[in-house]
Amino acid sequence: MKKAAFLLVSLVMMTLAACAQEQDQSSAKEDTKQVSEQKTDESNKESAKGEAQEAKAEPEDSKSEPATSAPTETSINGDIDYSDYKLIEVDGGDRSGDREPNVRVDIGFGDREYWAFTNEYGQLIRVEAKEIILQDDKKEPVKSSGRYYYDEADVPGTERSYLDQGHVIADSLGGVSNAYNITPQDSTLNRHGDQAYMEKVIRDAGGVTNFVAKISYPDTETQIPDHYTYTYIMKGRTVTDDFDNVNPDDVNARAEAEPEAAPEAPATQEGTRDISKVDTDHNGRVTIAEAKAAGFKMPITRDSWLYEYMDDRDGEGMVGE
Repeated sequence: MKKAAFLLVSLVMMTLAACAQEQDQSSAKEDTKQVSEQKTDESNKESAKGEAQEAKAEPEDSKSEPATSAPTETSINGDIDYSDYKLIEVDGGDRSGDREPNVRVDIGFGDREYWAFTNEYGQLIRVEAKEIILQDDKKEPVKSSGRYYYDEADVPGTERSYLDQGHVIADSLGGVSNAYNITPQDSTLNRHGDQAYMEKVIRDAGGVTNFVAKISYPDTETQIPDHYTYTYIMKGRTVTDDFDNVNPDDVNARAEAEPEAAPEAPATQEGTRDISKVDTDHNGRVTIAEAKAAGFKMPITRDSWLYEYMDDRDGEGMVGE
């Protein structure tokens, strides 16, 4: 009897111990789960906090400025838009006489910027420079002839015996010798006439600014100009040289062959003279060629009424000396 009771008590105690152990294990698992969930929650919070800090630290995208187009580049006088002409490069000593239509070419030697323009027919119609910089034979590779190159471009028309390969901007003024700076020009005009005189005046002045040459033609077929108009600023004064592409000696010979010299225009009420018979192109100025054609003998001195309408560039009191 006692033995049976002992066994029963032992069985009860073993059952209670097993239940307690199972409860402890369940409690431990629950504690582990809570700790894990707590750590996960804290980790998520830390991650969210880090992302928020990164987002805060990251600078806002700067607002993009609207693209602005490049300013339009125009000519010295603002009458030509450079973008209307294709920019090409041509070697300064290129002998080819062919020109491309509607192009712009730098015809200044070295670092000079002298721009030449052609029309749709490939005719050279304009040359301009903000500043004419004289040739420097001490620093530049100048030939013994005073030129940068041994020969000039063979522009159609220059094969004629009485026409030179005439520079629009001379070597002495820093111009190159390709077709974009060469026109067939009367040899006397080029060497001894208004063209040569203009170049000498610019050299003597040490250069000029706002130089523009406009070249016109009798038709769209030829490359031989019939007229040149040069404007530039020399020592603060605007100068215009305007002349035909003809032999000035022939013009003078025809004028001298006239039976009578053109009479002087009568004085007006203001005491000035009417120059309409002398100023044939009616631009308000009289060139040497116009004066000679009207019968005036050279030089025109300061005491002549015609003097005030002419350009005495060297200021010596006479024109056409």
